[in-house]
Amino acid sequence: MQTESTDHGHTKEPLLVLDNVTRVFTTRDVETHALKDAHLEIHAGEYVAVSGPSGSGKSTLLSILGLLDVPTRGRYRLAGSEVSGLSRSARSRVRNERIGFIFQAFNLIDELNVAQNVELVLRYRGMPRAQRQPRVQEALASVGMSHRARHFPSQLSGGQQQRVAVARAVVGQPSILLADEPTGNLDSHNGEAVMDLLDELHAAGTTICIVTHDTRYVSRAKRAIKVLDGRIVDEVAWPKRNTNASTSR
Repeated sequence: MQTESTDHGHTKEPLLVLDNVTRVFTTRDVETHALKDAHLEIHAGEYVAVSGPSGSGKSTLLSILGLLDVPTRGRYRLAGSEVSGLSRSARSRVRNERIGFIFQAFNLIDELNVAQNVELVLRYRGMPRAQRQPRVQEALASVGMSHRARHFPSQLSGGQQQRVAVARAVVGQPSILLADEPTGNLDSHNGEAVMDLLDELHAAGTTICIVTHDTRYVSRAKRAIKVLDGRIVDEVAWPKRNTNASTSR
């Protein structure tokens, strides 16, 4: 999946923009401000890491970016279109077409084999089977899991399951890949392997935003954002980092 990269100090319109976004959760008369007046821009081709302590609001931020949640206040523009006011069904459609997800818990369907899990994204789009098959094969090949296409999740290791989850995330050729603690359920060896895979995808042009608490993985991104008490409190950019993070596949 190729996305157009821009140089740091971008002149083109950002791929996504959060403008003064606040998210408030209310339970039994108690208001929790999970996100407060967040401003964020991510351009096509960027690799952004979001970090912060547990409960800081980083997962809420990712949920809003992924259209899994909506702001209480503020605006969200994705690929030039306002999406914060969309209906649930419209958000689902945009999410399926524009956004790829990688979750900590893999979220594979046990009753489906590897190829079927990856194919599901394309089936939801109504894509004909003849068009789906080559896309699934390409996605599995990109994560080194072609040989496991007919296996079921229960027959795979944690690292292999996460590779399948990455294939599922990229098969739809989304505008951006969102990863929420993708190494959280993996040992250090498999965690590094998954992060290496993300490096390769980014080198090939994929736009990535990852939430992680692991400082080793934050430093792999080209830009790091820190969230604390619901606010984006710090940002560090490394304009020339990761230029040799991986080679073309």
